[in-house]
Amino acid sequence: MFEELSQKLETVFKKIRGQGRITEANVGESLREVRRILLDADVNYKVVKQFIDDVQKRSVGQEVLTSITPGQLIVKIIFDELVKLMGTTQAEIKYSSLPPTVIMVAGLQGSGKTTFCAKLANHLKGKGRYPMLVAADVYRPAAIDQLEMLAKQIQIPVVAERGRGAVDIAVDSIDRARKAARDVVIIDTAGRMHIDEEMMQEVATIKTKVSPHEILFVVDSMTGQDAVNTAKAFHDRLNFDGVVLTKLDGDTRGGAAISIRAVVSKPIKFVGVGEKLDALEVFHPDRMATRILGMGDIVTLVEKAQERFDEHKAKKLEEKLRKSQFTFEDFLDQLHEIKKMGSIQQLMNMIPGMNKLPANASVDEKGLVRVEAIIQSMTKVERQKPQIINGERRKRIAAGSGTSIQEVNKVLKQFSDMQRMMKTFSKGKLPRMFRGMQIPQ
Repeated sequence: MFEELSQKLETVFKKIRGQGRITEANVGESLREVRRILLDADVNYKVVKQFIDDVQKRSVGQEVLTSITPGQLIVKIIFDELVKLMGTTQAEIKYSSLPPTVIMVAGLQGSGKTTFCAKLANHLKGKGRYPMLVAADVYRPAAIDQLEMLAKQIQIPVVAERGRGAVDIAVDSIDRARKAARDVVIIDTAGRMHIDEEMMQEVATIKTKVSPHEILFVVDSMTGQDAVNTAKAFHDRLNFDGVVLTKLDGDTRGGAAISIRAVVSKPIKFVGVGEKLDALEVFHPDRMATRILGMGDIVTLVEKAQERFDEHKAKKLEEKLRKSQFTFEDFLDQLHEIKKMGSIQQLMNMIPGMNKLPANASVDEKGLVRVEAIIQSMTKVERQKPQIINGERRKRIAAGSGTSIQEVNKVLKQFSDMQRMMKTFSKGKLPRMFRGMQIPQ
């Protein structure tokens, strides 16, 4: 997410921090470079102009010119202005005091609208709500089938009536939600390949008939400035309440995320960060700014861990580590827990400083898949007692996991080294390599 943008900005920040003295001239030179980077990232040119003007006014003030660390202060100013540009505070969904809360979802075809509806339902279910999905996209082939399939995966009821008009389906769904004691109705409206009058009229009619408490507009963040233009056209007609940016985990340059709120004056409420149905994040402007500036997002990382944290499992694991009883079975469990939080690369990008790694540096996620396959090819006894794995067993494990005997040997050795280290720590001893080292005070 924003790797290229982050790395380019970091280069500029290095120059700023390296200046012994900050002057209007070198501030202007740095900001010209920032302007070029933002325009390359497909940020709206009017938004870029206003942003640079605001940063420049604050950067040449007396506070910066007399500061001991002017370079760091300018980076802080850029961060503050970026947060202000994207919304300052997190925007919540507006819930009705009298259920059900009706959320209408609109957007172009191919933006990830239907998948977002299922992701939102899953997200709200996790917050203790009782959502119902409504398949009101009656034009796209297999749109209803897709929503039904996604709803089944997350065990959410869906209203799907083939052969009826979208407006009638949407209106009837409200009464059905009340009868089924569902407190949120999420209506998936039809998308088109481009904006047309027929499409606009239908979503406008649905809005009039069902009076949604929240209208969310879904845009594909990979389309950059086009996404912003589409959002403006929809907003002029629908006056929606919030924006959803999908595919933010893809090769996005960042233009839509930075520009869209300034252009339509409506907050970004959610971002899609993967294909899985739990790959949805609430949008926080300050956290997104830290990601764009390459400072990571440790708060979101901790929240992801807490959401999937099982206290009972953690205590059992702690006990096993203390008694040196950690097995391949436990290792596999931990691997699954980490995978639930998202891709390893995404998690690494939330750690501050990871943007400073070489551009080609990345986690070998395929390597982790191979490790998992090797462990899963072991019998339960072999996972508990890896020391019994002889030559014949290694050959069988390699064949079962589609790997080589050398790779199996490598995994076994690494696990053995890890167990030995844990045993050392559990006895309160430091590994030999640390003995005699002076710990700085």
